[in-house]
Amino acid sequence: MSVYADLRRRLAEEIEERKLSPDEDAARIQRLVKETVQAYQTAAHAGDGRPLRDPHEMARRLWHGIAGYGPITELLDRPDIEEIFIEGDRISYIGSSGRLEALLAPTTESENRQIVDRLLAGTNRRLDASSAIQQARVLDGKARLTAVIPPVSDRLSVTLRKYTISDETLGTLVDRQAMPTSAAAFLWALAQVSASTLFSGPTGAGKTTAMSAYLRAVPDDICIRMVEEVRELHIPLSLHSSFYEASSVAMDGGRRYSLRDLIKVCLAQRVDLLCVGEVRGEEAYELTRAVNAGCGFTCTVHANSAREALSALVENSLKAGENIPESVARRSFARGIDVVVHLDRRIGSGGYGPARKVGEIVSIAPSMATDDFTTEPIFSRESRDAPMEWTGTLPQPDVARRIEEILPQGVTVKDVLAGEWRPHL
Repeated sequence: MSVYADLRRRLAEEIEERKLSPDEDAARIQRLVKETVQAYQTAAHAGDGRPLRDPHEMARRLWHGIAGYGPITELLDRPDIEEIFIEGDRISYIGSSGRLEALLAPTTESENRQIVDRLLAGTNRRLDASSAIQQARVLDGKARLTAVIPPVSDRLSVTLRKYTISDETLGTLVDRQAMPTSAAAFLWALAQVSASTLFSGPTGAGKTTAMSAYLRAVPDDICIRMVEEVRELHIPLSLHSSFYEASSVAMDGGRRYSLRDLIKVCLAQRVDLLCVGEVRGEEAYELTRAVNAGCGFTCTVHANSAREALSALVENSLKAGENIPESVARRSFARGIDVVVHLDRRIGSGGYGPARKVGEIVSIAPSMATDDFTTEPIFSRESRDAPMEWTGTLPQPDVARRIEEILPQGVTVKDVLAGEWRPHL
């Protein structure tokens, strides 16, 4: 057993015996940590063990291990850290550079498992052999934890994604050069009329961030119903809007209330804009009903292009087993989706990159064909690093008409797309 593990065990036993709480007795526990380290050093100098090279560092590590979250405590406090990964006894993270970096502090898989259990404490979710896959909001809703343990994985495997999008707006996306002002102004206009807008992209491209900014542009008098498996969206809601979260995974692998159940509930209520955090299963079928219900909807989908995102929605809707032909599902989405916003992530060293940009914004056009979608790019880039430009294409007539009804007199959709008029973003 390492010196750290031995001292941590002693401290844990002492704290339990004295019935101390890290929240209520922090000062007493800090003194106890200092005394424990000093006692070890005294004994080591007397020949009972090896003296610590840096007693202060050991005391700091013990305090984090007892009252904090072990070696990831400081990573959680750093605002530039986006994601933390735990694989067995190894910890790595992605910072503002977008590169994957290893945490050099020594740790063990057992200690890391205790960190995960502490993060899950206070949630209604548990991680054990009967629930070997778990997702939960942790750290007072400031992060999302995804954890997998044996027998599903061969070791502890955890991703902790910190939420950094709470104050994101279309204006801040422009400031970060994710898209030009003209594209942000167009998304603002879509938000005003509750257009059905799909956000697509690969993992880590910024889909949820972009959709959060889009939702912040929605007027207060529009009723939004938001549903997610694990909450990531954090936006101010009007008095008649609401948020619903799916139940945790049960022992049989199912959920008491799935995303599909939540969408059904939303459609039974008054809703102007239905928001689904991420569509990746049979809940997509319920969005075909949203089309018929006459409400707008927005969601995110994992895909490598806007067209692939549309196909993914169709394929997921067929998983519901409602025996609808693929052509019917495709026609419903072609009729119901107004715009797809596709985001790209620039790949850098180690497979990650800091740049997350809107790659294209496309309009869905009516089509007589039943085997494919007809899309028209409104904004596009010649290459991933090229500037985004308006293609000259206008949105579909119905969307353009609805937008022009809310614009100042004399201002047209073309003025917005060309960058000749812009709202306050």
